[in-house]
Amino acid sequence: MSTTATGQPITRRNTRQRQLVLDAVRSRCDHPTAEDIYLQVRETDERVSRGTVYRNLNLLTEAGVITTVKTPGTTRFDWRCDGHGHAVCRCCGAVADVMLPYDDGLDERAGLETGFSVDAHNLVFEGTCPACQHTPGA
Repeated sequence: MSTTATGQPITRRNTRQRQLVLDAVRSRCDHPTAEDIYLQVRETDERVSRGTVYRNLNLLTEAGVITTVKTPGTTRFDWRCDGHGHAVCRCCGAVADVMLPYDDGLDERAGLETGFSVDAHNLVFEGTCPACQHTPGA
């Protein structure tokens, strides 16, 4: 969350454009890119700029309303904020949810090993998706 110079949180009003962006992310289960969301929002309102979509995706992520998944070459967005993991295809960049329970023990072990005060982690598995496994030359 953004703060003022005095450390007070900045509250932002929920604009129509922000709601369009959030609705677009929530309508999808394919972990869309910012460009995917931009194109979808433009179907509803062609006046919304790319910058507005990108800015609102960042604000929604900062506020913890949506999450991001870092993939090779891009960032994808996820409406689910529970502690689930992701599998990312190294060939095509596809992303799938991994429904393993969140393991608080990993935070503690990482903290003991590094000296960090670890309070969360993101689990990303990398590999080859089923579609790419069946593609010759992949």
